[in-house]
Amino acid sequence: MSEEKKFEKIAKKVEEENPLSRDEGLMLLHCEDIFFLGGLANTIREKKNGNYTHYNINAHINPSNVCINECLFCAFSQKPGGPKAYDLSVEEILVNVAKIITPRTTELHIVGGVHPTKDLRFYGGLLATLKERYPFIQLKAFTATEIDQMAKLSGVSIEEALKELKTSGLVSLPGGGAEIFSPRVRMKVCPKKISGERWLEIHRIAHSLGIKTNATMLYGHIETNEERVDHLLCLRELQKETNGFQAFIPLSFHPQNNPLGGAETTGFLDVKIHAVSRIILDNIDHIKAYWVMTGIEMAQVLQNFGVDDLDGTVTEEKITHAAGAKTPSHLDEDFIHYLISSAGRVPVERDTLYNRRGSIKT
Repeated sequence: MSEEKKFEKIAKKVEEENPLSRDEGLMLLHCEDIFFLGGLANTIREKKNGNYTHYNINAHINPSNVCINECLFCAFSQKPGGPKAYDLSVEEILVNVAKIITPRTTELHIVGGVHPTKDLRFYGGLLATLKERYPFIQLKAFTATEIDQMAKLSGVSIEEALKELKTSGLVSLPGGGAEIFSPRVRMKVCPKKISGERWLEIHRIAHSLGIKTNATMLYGHIETNEERVDHLLCLRELQKETNGFQAFIPLSFHPQNNPLGGAETTGFLDVKIHAVSRIILDNIDHIKAYWVMTGIEMAQVLQNFGVDDLDGTVTEEKITHAAGAKTPSHLDEDFIHYLISSAGRVPVERDTLYNRRGSIKT
């Protein structure tokens, strides 16, 4: 079969809502015609989400940058006792949260390092305190790597840890820590981090408890196209089993201030990864362009390459900025409306669980 016929077959499968094979996913990642990819991605985007682009009013808090994992791609983490390490108490976190939330804030995004000593008592207490003080805010907190460490330190199973966190106020999990599931890549760039299989298992357990989660992929460092496709297919298979993923967020590697180094991703690669992710992950409802990493202009463009979510106001992001991100630390809601509407899309405010808030801004 000619290459042209193969692409025609792929287009037909997308139109008929049939999942693509591994080989077909690889073909798309090797494809240089981003407008063809964008057309396929938007076929799925518009069937699932119409002309709407979602956003939320959210704030970020990072309780500590102390981390035992020492991942080569990370510019945020610090060794315990290091000169740049910080470790906030619950009281200090409350002071910082009070500075960054507004009456419109609906989500608090909480992630930090994989801490050597803080267990479920600390993090469960933190969530419960935040929930009591801000009952109107949904708590999206802790990567699978953090939860794995909490459970170990507390001597409980992942299921028990997640149940306790849910009781304390946890609404959903972010998708961080997935990186690339490939053992080859993980051995080179994050050998101390939990395996890809462990990450998937923790999210599987979360889904079984009714906790919705997000998923990510860190791209643009040492991974191959084959490893990218395999990563996406693992997510698609787990979603087929649990239907627990809400959104997928491709994360572009930022090389500054970390041991891995290298080059920044190109706009061409950013477009291709977001579009192909939308095409392969046909059973995940939302593809998010994390403007902190992609840049504001690229996030706007990506709405025409399969993306239907621009994250949110993100007050105030620190992890990616430690790695050299030149984007603002937050955006105001009016500017997000402008980014969406000037791309020909319709802004829709959502909460953490993708419930629509307010009237549609046309």
